[in-house]
Amino acid sequence: MNDFVPALLKEMESRQDYLGDESIQTIYFGGGTPSLLNPEALNTILEHIRGHFTVDPDPEITLEANPDDMTDRRQLLSWRSAGINRLSIGIQSFFEEDLRWMNRVHQAPQAREAIRLAQETGFDNFSIDLIYGGPTLPDDHWERNVKEAILRKVPHLSCYALTVEPRTALDKMIRLHKREEVNPDDQARQLLLLMDWMKDAGYEHYEISNFAFPRHRSRHNSAYWQGRPYLGLGPSAHSFDGVSRQWNVANNARYIALLTEGTHPVEEKEVLTTVQQFNEYVMVSLRTLEGIDLSVVSQRWGTTAASRLLERADRYIRAALIVQTEQLTLTKEGKLLADGIAAELFSDGGAWLVDS
Repeated sequence: MNDFVPALLKEMESRQDYLGDESIQTIYFGGGTPSLLNPEALNTILEHIRGHFTVDPDPEITLEANPDDMTDRRQLLSWRSAGINRLSIGIQSFFEEDLRWMNRVHQAPQAREAIRLAQETGFDNFSIDLIYGGPTLPDDHWERNVKEAILRKVPHLSCYALTVEPRTALDKMIRLHKREEVNPDDQARQLLLLMDWMKDAGYEHYEISNFAFPRHRSRHNSAYWQGRPYLGLGPSAHSFDGVSRQWNVANNARYIALLTEGTHPVEEKEVLTTVQQFNEYVMVSLRTLEGIDLSVVSQRWGTTAASRLLERADRYIRAALIVQTEQLTLTKEGKLLADGIAAELFSDGGAWLVDS
């Protein structure tokens, strides 16, 4: 960690022109375990950001934290003093059997204590992650997980279907029949239940996996979904300037060594084609409450693209999976099939974008 922060500051200095005249409205400490950074390091990083970029007067500054890193009230107060004003807490579940199945380090009492400490130390803007659709989570336990978050007045929930990444320890245990497989039907049912519970509790379902009280949306994630440029710093960090995407080397030691040598740690850069930009807009926008804005499609990619998009969406509109107004938005049932529907709406080039 001692070598990491100086390397990060060097990268920051070399990338200060990346966003042009754009001001920084959100800062997100995520990936790995940023909650292990001490308050001095956080202060140094934030001061460097303000010294090299134009920062909004009221930025959203989020820190990802695990419950096992949130056991000391003084730690949370030090985060606030450093400028952190939002937390993203990896709760996952309030049941021990779920946490064990997912190989989580923390225990259920620590999850509850993390929420209590966040609220006690003045973090009125925070989010928790919950996982559904796992084989250890029956519907009644899923309901108790969600209702506990509601009762504790958690302002923002990010809820994800359990996924098993290939070549992970969990994947291997499932293939060896030492863990039960994930059931997609259970996941679909629990997502439908979740949408009902959150609506009844007054949460806004503003993106398929995200629910928030009014004025508590994640400003940072919303910027991604709106296709706004962003700068990523650190190992594996991705950046997007509106046209191209680039990402850094993943290995920490390699990242530090390159910056120590005065070399940019960028591993690869990809310039997005017009078709790729269109398809990304469709994929991301369709997941949001606002949906695909047909006027945006016409302005950015032409009236042919808007017409062809509507043609492809027609069967989903007739099947009550998409609602058409000035936008195309998914219905409750449509949200279960979001990725598949988006793929069917993609442009394959050709005459789609001829008048863009």
